[in-house]
Amino acid sequence: MKPLDPRLLRHARAARRYIALTSLTGFATAALVVTQALLLSRAIAPVIEGRAGWADVAHLVWWFVAVVAARFAVLLVQETFAHRAARDVITDLRAQVLARAVQHGPRWLADGHGAQVVTLATRGLDDLEPYFVRYLPQLLLAATVTPASLVVVFGLDLVSALIITVTLPLIPVFMWLIGLLTLRFAAEKLVAMQRLGAQLLDLLAGLSTLKALGREHGPGRRVGELGRAYARTTMATLRVAFLSGAVLEFLASISVALVAVVIGTRLVAGNLDLTTGLAVLMLAPEIYKPIREVGAQFHSSADGVAAAEQAFAVLDRPVPPAGTAPAPDLRRTTIVLDGVGVAAPGRNTWAPWRLDARIRPGRVVALVGPSGAGKTTAASVVLGLLRPDAGRVRLEPDGASPDGAAPALDLADVGPAAWRAQVAWVPQRPVILAGTVRENVLGDAAAEVDAPAVAAATATGLTEVLAALPAGWDTVLGQGGAGLSVGQRQRLALTSALLGQEQLVVLDEPTAHLDAASERFVLDAVAALRDAGRTVLVIAHRAAVVAMADDVVTVEARTGDAAEVVGAAPLEDRGTQADRVAAEPEDRP
Repeated sequence: MKPLDPRLLRHARAARRYIALTSLTGFATAALVVTQALLLSRAIAPVIEGRAGWADVAHLVWWFVAVVAARFAVLLVQETFAHRAARDVITDLRAQVLARAVQHGPRWLADGHGAQVVTLATRGLDDLEPYFVRYLPQLLLAATVTPASLVVVFGLDLVSALIITVTLPLIPVFMWLIGLLTLRFAAEKLVAMQRLGAQLLDLLAGLSTLKALGREHGPGRRVGELGRAYARTTMATLRVAFLSGAVLEFLASISVALVAVVIGTRLVAGNLDLTTGLAVLMLAPEIYKPIREVGAQFHSSADGVAAAEQAFAVLDRPVPPAGTAPAPDLRRTTIVLDGVGVAAPGRNTWAPWRLDARIRPGRVVALVGPSGAGKTTAASVVLGLLRPDAGRVRLEPDGASPDGAAPALDLADVGPAAWRAQVAWVPQRPVILAGTVRENVLGDAAAEVDAPAVAAATATGLTEVLAALPAGWDTVLGQGGAGLSVGQRQRLALTSALLGQEQLVVLDEPTAHLDAASERFVLDAVAALRDAGRTVLVIAHRAAVVAMADDVVTVEARTGDAAEVVGAAPLEDRGTQADRVAAEPEDRP
């Protein structure tokens, strides 16, 4: 990341406002620094030389006090807005990273990027605060105070100005050399933190299973090793930061001392007046200070710079253009999967391969097939979370509109928000937020449990779960549904789906890991959805779920390259699953 990366200004509006304000405060600080040095030298020199008394320079002293107060006010304004800008920029970037991660889809997140995004959004971007609060203001001061003070020194004393001009570049050169090393350590630290975060997430997700198998100690040792690696990387970064700070302080001190020695020698020789010598002596440290602070603060912001680089990598990664067409009413629309194929990442496999299906309104459609055939991937395609590499998904209105049958529409052309407003998804592990049961099911902590809610809870068996909870509907659950079993979480998610208004409900193996009693409640919930006229797409392994489906579609995988699949015979030239499903009787049990 550059010292002031244009991508930061492009992606974060708060950064643009902050840069403008900091530029103004930088120019004000430069003017006040020069004024302060000139006032103090003009007030002290006459008194020391005996040309005036303190009463004669009292007005200069009061002006000096006013300048110091003004510098304090400018610093206060800058610090206040720096913290606010850092908070706003971090919040803005975090929201953009999460939104772009969703646009990339579940396949990209599952391909090793999920843990990176989690670490980046939760901990990594917080390290941008030192960049905004400490590093960036010093960078702008180096661009304002340093040149302004140097110009004034040139006007006061040419010899001192030449010494400063020769020694000043040494600090940026050493700062650049040390910065290259620091960036490498910061990048390694972020990678170590992401590895640790990924291990912790996996461990927490499967902790109950590992505990049941007596294998909980093995991952713990691995997490400990990663933690120690992270600590070693952090300490290495701190060592470089301390050593580089000492080097920069040494260079700045030697440079100021050189200016002071030359001024002292010339004052003794009578080649320089005291007023000018004092002014130059007070301005010399102010010239070196911003550049020295840039180097010192760069290390505290290096972690944030590394995190910002990863954030920009996510934001700049291209995504397919989203559709803009309005979604048709799924109550009168058939969803057609026409030769859909998806290439499995990292494998020479297509899962699914040439999948054809018709999902008609108000019916239960079961996707069956061996593990790894691509059933969940096919559901992701229908949800609009993943675009097929071959084939397409068509939306065919049934002609219920007054002007006749509407033309078929490609799902890729439909706006994602309009499409997802009509779709509900219940994955194998339902997403349950920290909060009460009422909030997770009804969407509001103050919502009333009315008759439809009671009926839905009865159909899914949630009433039995509520009876065993200490506070019923107001029982507080942990993140991910902590406090409920897997079957109880499924009942909660199904109840929420029953109470929703979405026409299409996608269920990903809703009976997995459930006993016979819990499975019965899931089947009743699916039946209730069908009785309400809603369409259900269910990924099924168990015979009971397949038996109640109106249409059954077999999903297959195939090993082969893209040319083999894309160049295959068109839909109408092969015996398609769509034809077989369409030929099935409407009253299939």
